[in-house]
Amino acid sequence: MTREEKSQVIQDLTAQLADTNTIYLADISGLDALTTSNLRRACFKANVQLAVVKNTLLEKAMEASDKDFGDLPTVLKGNTSLMIAEGANAPAKVIKEFRKKSKDRPLLKGAFVEESVYIGDDQLDALVNIKSREELIGEVIGLLQSPAKNVVSALQSGGGKLAGILKTLSEK
Repeated sequence: MTREEKSQVIQDLTAQLADTNTIYLADISGLDALTTSNLRRACFKANVQLAVVKNTLLEKAMEASDKDFGDLPTVLKGNTSLMIAEGANAPAKVIKEFRKKSKDRPLLKGAFVEESVYIGDDQLDALVNIKSREELIGEVIGLLQSPAKNVVSALQSGGGKLAGILKTLSEK
């Protein structure tokens, strides 16, 4: 790879890192071609981009980025696959689901989710439980609507009882 090609790859990676708030680094070494192909299909279905990257180029892209990746560049050893997604927990769910079929791979090296850095495979369960923006908005709306629904239903049921009482009294 020439210097110009490396420079172009670093620029492309820097642009990708700037455009997203969800970045996962995984180790998919040891997977055969068929299993890797299945992982790529699972990522595609979950709207997750999967790319194998050179550690040095990714590290330079992280340095060039405006974001603070903390200790994330320290995990750039061995084979590294970059997973980029819109949803904060989509790559974690793909990894966890895929592990049911293929033993202990892929391994989570680290993740950068909404300004937070997660290091190590033991963080996978915490990342799976992160709620997406849409899920949080839905919960907030549900919580806000709940008291209003109770008031409306109480008024409607009370109004029906009151009308029934008045009707009964007028008939007597």
